[in-house]
Amino acid sequence: MSGGIRGNAARLAAVGGLLLAAGACQFLGPVGSAGVRPVQAAVGPADHVLAISVDGLNPTALTQLGRAELPHFWRILDEGKSTLNARTSVEKTVTLPNHTGMITGRRVNAALGGHGVTINDDTDATVHELAGHHIASIFEVAQDAGLDSALYAGKTKFDLFENSWPDEIGTFLVEEDLPTLVTAASADLLTDQTELIFLHVQSPDVAGHEDGFMGAEYLDAVRAVDVELGRLLSAIDSEPTVADSLAIVLTADHGGETGTRGHGDRSNLENYRIPFAAWGAGTSAGDLYERNPDFLDPDTGLPSYAPERQPVRNANLANLGMELLGLGSVPGSGIDAGQTLDVD
Repeated sequence: MSGGIRGNAARLAAVGGLLLAAGACQFLGPVGSAGVRPVQAAVGPADHVLAISVDGLNPTALTQLGRAELPHFWRILDEGKSTLNARTSVEKTVTLPNHTGMITGRRVNAALGGHGVTINDDTDATVHELAGHHIASIFEVAQDAGLDSALYAGKTKFDLFENSWPDEIGTFLVEEDLPTLVTAASADLLTDQTELIFLHVQSPDVAGHEDGFMGAEYLDAVRAVDVELGRLLSAIDSEPTVADSLAIVLTADHGGETGTRGHGDRSNLENYRIPFAAWGAGTSAGDLYERNPDFLDPDTGLPSYAPERQPVRNANLANLGMELLGLGSVPGSGIDAGQTLDVD
């Protein structure tokens, strides 16, 4: 493993057992001293939310490869509320700032109410230190409602979130090997003990940086992610109690510029255009913008945060995920704090 794993004993036992099997085959008040959670404060359409961020996923890869080569991506897109024209943060089109937005529901600029994470490297800092004050997260909201959370990531830089919310994230695992990571997340999901799971998939971004975005290696990486999505969906389908109560929110932190090994130019459409989909409990099929006329389909532009009508952004994940669980918005969030994005 490239990073560490920790969490409560029961869930780690289940996760660890499936990890060994995989290797053989190839949120009101904190937890009390006795580990007793308060009763959940609200009930939403989903008992469980699985947030999936596919690092560096350029939506053009989804259309180019299509349903024949990416059946599981397209199952989520076709059966859920979705768009291939969502947006990153305005300030940054790189990994940590955008994932922090997904977790906090905030823009980047701390002086304007953002989370303050502008770095994109391994760090011993916390989000709170970078912002200059405490920043709430989806993990805190879940814990305050008596729910358990887990974070499964492919990059060690996600230690930032473990540093920031160590008591709120019940299980934390960094693992570069995607099948192993998905096996661990599936095990956690199928134990029916974790209500909020965040799964970060790194491989398309790694391939893009090594061989160029939208190149052969990159497209192979997207195909490989689809295979793992298929394993995950098959596991969900095999457990009706999980399938009937689970919502998936899938998006990306940024895209990637065709023929280059980068995505840092925030003025480039290929970098700031991303997919966004909500599938499962509490959702129905259809176009996300058609269902939400109060949100702006931005065509090829990157609107600022000033207009009243905003595009769907990856940071919408935070408050949508909480709403699907029947919880209120993340305190201090500025991206759809009113939880107006409809996915039913």
